[in-house]
This record gives sequence, C-alpha cells and structure tokens, in this order.
Amino acid sequence: MSAKSAMIAPNRATGESAIAAWLKQTVSIFGNTLREIFDETAYDRFLDRNHTPSSPAAYAAFRREYEVAKARRPRCC
Repeated sequence: MSAKSAMIAPNRATGESAIAAWLKQTVSIFGNTLREIFDETAYDRFLDRNHTPSSPAAYAAFRREYEVAKARRPRCC
C-alpha cells in the first residue's frame, strides 16, 4: 500500500480516512486557539473556579478580575 492510498484508506476503528482525521484535528486546534484568544476558555475557568453559572453578573466579575490582574502586570517601555 502506498503512502497516498494509506492516507485515503479509512481507519478500521473509526471509518474515517487519515485526511479526515487530520482535518478534524486541525479544525479543533484552530477553534481552541480562537477560544483562548477571545478569553472564552479563561471565562470558563473563572466559572469553574468560582462554582458560578454563566450570567451577565458573572461576566462582569470576570472582567473586573481580569482588569485588576492586568493593572498589576509590569509595563514595558
């Protein structure tokens, strides 16, 4: 079996090809990266840490905490 046909052949366990598996993993990594960039995962961690459901008040508390932490960071130049 050639390398190209191995990439196209379906995985016996999942039924998906190596290309499909690679694409799925790439989309997942890209989505997770965007969630980190836009602070969604940080907000999820904040909710978990405080045992709080998502709400406008919880998000306001998250933003306040973020701004306080940001103000304490040393500034460059």
